[in-house]
Amino acid sequence: MTILSFDFSSSADKVIASLVQHGSELGWTLLKALLVFIVGRFLINLVNKLVKSLLAKRNVEPSVKSFVGSLVNVGLTILLIVSVVGALGVQTTSFAALLASAGVAVGMALSGNLSNFAGGLIILLFKPFKVGDYVEAQGTGGTVSEIQIFHTILKTPDNKVVYVPNGALSSGTVTNYSTQTERRVDWTFNVSYGADFDKVKQVIEALLACDMRVKKTPAPFIALNALADSSVNIVVRVWVDSADYWDVFFDMNKTVYEAFNATGIEFPFPQLTVHQAK
Repeated sequence: MTILSFDFSSSADKVIASLVQHGSELGWTLLKALLVFIVGRFLINLVNKLVKSLLAKRNVEPSVKSFVGSLVNVGLTILLIVSVVGALGVQTTSFAALLASAGVAVGMALSGNLSNFAGGLIILLFKPFKVGDYVEAQGTGGTVSEIQIFHTILKTPDNKVVYVPNGALSSGTVTNYSTQTERRVDWTFNVSYGADFDKVKQVIEALLACDMRVKKTPAPFIALNALADSSVNIVVRVWVDSADYWDVFFDMNKTVYEAFNATGIEFPFPQLTVHQAK
């Protein structure tokens, strides 16, 4: 009879030695990847600050600053991810091929973001608006605070932050209120039937003449606009500096209301005349 003997102690030592060796290699690999990540983030922050400083020294427009800064940050972050994967021992060539094939699929799924990226380039090239302009687009109005790679950030008058896709901005209708130094203010004042139009016109002309913010050229325009169901509608149009638009609009509403009451010009109420058949 042959008795088989097995040296458990030597086998356990080999297993432990193998675990220690592989564990140390894995630990060193993870440490290298961590060091690459930390150094990479430090370099990215340094490059971002350097880019912002160079753009500031060259007096580049804020819209271009935000776009270029966002583009540089995203590009460097992608390079950092590839470097960390390489430090973990993954072949960067095969990873790059995998990333490229995955990029095709992701690009098809995120075609909207690609159009937003192209839209951002179009905005920077043709400059329909810039940072600091007040615009209306896609049903939202606000001041442009930043133009990023995929979105433009608007800050609304009630302090909301709205992200509007660049693709929609570049291909849709955008109303820019900040490009012109002057704007026209329009009012429609309703007075009762029987009111003297010449008197109403004189009162409004006197109020406009007293407001130094109203431009003399072009001259204010006052006309009887419509004979409505319950009122005579008088349209008033004046030109002001763009910065004074809302102040003039609201101030004149209050001033006209007080002047009409003081001079006996009546504001109409909706009326309905009913005839009873005999």
